Amino acid sequence: MKIALITDTHFGARGDSLLFHEYFMRFYDEVFFPYLEENNIDTIIHLGDVTDRRKFINYNILDGLKSGFIEKMKKYDTYFIIGNHDVYYKNTNRINSMEQLFGDSFKTYTEATTLNIGGTDICFVPWINSENQTDTVKHIKKSKAKVALGHLELNGFEMMRGIKCEGGMDMKLFEKFDLVCSGHFHTKSSQGAIHYLGSPYEMFWNDCNDTKGFHILDTDDNGLNFITNPFNMFRKIWYDDSKSMIYPEDLKDKYVKLIVVNKLDQLKFDIFIDDLYKSGVADLSIVDDTDFEFEENGDIDTTEDTMSLLTNYIDNYEIDVDKNKLKHIMRDLYVSALRGET
Repeated sequence: MKIALITDTHFGARGDSLLFHEYFMRFYDEVFFPYLEENNIDTIIHLGDVTDRRKFINYNILDGLKSGFIEKMKKYDTYFIIGNHDVYYKNTNRINSMEQLFGDSFKTYTEATTLNIGGTDICFVPWINSENQTDTVKHIKKSKAKVALGHLELNGFEMMRGIKCEGGMDMKLFEKFDLVCSGHFHTKSSQGAIHYLGSPYEMFWNDCNDTKGFHILDTDDNGLNFITNPFNMFRKIWYDDSKSMIYPEDLKDKYVKLIVVNKLDQLKFDIFIDDLYKSGVADLSIVDDTDFEFEENGDIDTTEDTMSLLTNYIDNYEIDVDKNKLKHIMRDLYVSALRGET
């Protein structure tokens, strides 16, 4: 049996941005649902974080979520595993967006449960919190399933590229399973039988050039087939007018970062910038270090993502504290800010 696995859809992301919502919906309209139809896949399991904000939702985004996603999901045998962004409180899964918004329209799981789907036992592991942790661990240990699907925070996995989780659960709890798939972390990664599936599309600059999409689970052999999302939101362009440059295409409604390597002709540069704006970019940021000089040991690579900049700054700064501890605190704050966790 083949099952579509998708996770971390985060409807309402980026402050209920309609631009991002339309980008999300293009994936569903042109990639996700067409693939399921063409390949006769009739079962979907969502591994958590359907919505982005834990405490409320924008009605306009909700309308698009219902018409472009939820109504289509009703055509399939669909299961929802609750994630941390789906719940109102941090210490219980009881009040969650799926049940509050859609009632009993779907099979929604807030507690660890083992189900038989198409002849295969699968252990569902929703978001683990202080209320359900003891019962969840007990269920995992007694479950006879060889496949586990959940919304997990496991130690040692990348939360996003270059940023590892250092305060999660020990992955040894899941050693009994032949296959573990999880949502929660937005970048794809694997260690042994444990696979973080990643988000289906880009949401932040950290996602730039990070392959996105969804997976098909084949329960006959526990194989995972990754289906790539060809659409992106973030683009980096390196400007160097000492060489022949090809003007990039398809920049409309994209977030663009222009990294200036060489700028020998100011007029040519201004024309290039003007053309970028005419192309309809949603946002343009320019990284231009060509006019500045830094101390030999104090250079900062402004093409790096925010977390890399913070880490490098701490490493290069003379301060009488435990730098590893300070970096850990900064990582936690940064990730919480990106996810809108309060």
